Amino acid sequence: MNFDFDDTEQRFQAAVRRYTQERLRPMSARWDRGERLTRDAIHELGELGVLGIRVPLALGGSEGSYVLAGIAAEELARGDLSITLLLQLSLIAADLIGAHGDPALRGQLLPKIASGERVVAFGLTETGAGSDAAAIRSTATQDGESWIISGEKASISLAGFADDCIVFARIEGAGTGARGMGAFVVPLDAPGVSREVYSSVGERVSERGALRFDAVRVPAQHQLGGGSGFVQAMEAFDYNRAIIALACLGTAAQSLDDTIEYTKARHTFGQPLARREGVAFQIAEHLTHVAAARHLAYHTLWLRDQGRGHTKEAAMAKWYAPKIAVEAIHACVVLHGWVGYDQTLPFGQRLRDVMGLEIGDGTPEIMKGVVAREVFGREFTAYR
Repeated sequence: MNFDFDDTEQRFQAAVRRYTQERLRPMSARWDRGERLTRDAIHELGELGVLGIRVPLALGGSEGSYVLAGIAAEELARGDLSITLLLQLSLIAADLIGAHGDPALRGQLLPKIASGERVVAFGLTETGAGSDAAAIRSTATQDGESWIISGEKASISLAGFADDCIVFARIEGAGTGARGMGAFVVPLDAPGVSREVYSSVGERVSERGALRFDAVRVPAQHQLGGGSGFVQAMEAFDYNRAIIALACLGTAAQSLDDTIEYTKARHTFGQPLARREGVAFQIAEHLTHVAAARHLAYHTLWLRDQGRGHTKEAAMAKWYAPKIAVEAIHACVVLHGWVGYDQTLPFGQRLRDVMGLEIGDGTPEIMKGVVAREVFGREFTAYR
């Protein structure tokens, strides 16, 4: 059993951390206050190699492991948590389009995903269908060599600037529930598409919002893998929950590192704060929780790389990591005193950003339900 990253992973980790410190940290507060993410910044992520991790070598990617993707998420989040959403969605899009897309569609989109030229959103959630993904109401109707997509998607990350969206819709006449759901790549400049950007508490650079499809016509070749959209969505959810966990933990780890330095330098009553057990023990506890959650998340991604089941582990990581990250960052705010509550330091923004990922891709209650279902069996669960 080896818990070390190999040489390639260590070099990649170091490169992403340098980029994070030099490029992301200086911009993070400006994005939070309303400055839009530029296309140049997205292209930089492509050049760094984080957007093409799951894209085949022949199509401009690195064909890397899920563990490598976890490293990217953890390191990017040390600079800005919201930027990891670009990584998450590039992973999902590359996997779904690569495994289920028409060859021409793969050749057209995957190189552009890897370079950052095109950003692809993930359109599953609706106002009445969040974690109950099988309850979606958006429809797809076949019309000759095209599909007509109608409906509305809610709480979509990158809705404000994505170029395409993988839209999950119920295929007309194909049944109810999870059966008959299809996945379609919809260009967001197509006639009939409209957008709304929410005023979110956190993750503001991601321009989370709604996407509306009013009889949007897409070519038949834009369907992914026939009527198996629900299975595709669930496969993507599993590993991405571990990616989310590591993103939250990266933000928490950077906050703890910053707080360690602050408490060593800050003196009260003639002593550094770090010498006081009430302070040092808090840091020790949060470091322990972060380390435990980190191992769980990487174990989940290792299982995925081995082709082994990881649904239970992914749900555990997704429930646990955002929770302990919120607690750790909150402690950092308090340990900094009044200055920690000021917007000149990043802790308030980090806290708001991480809280959003307690919800995204499944709330804590849903994650615990998934774990219980995997342990007790589906016949003992309240939902399927």
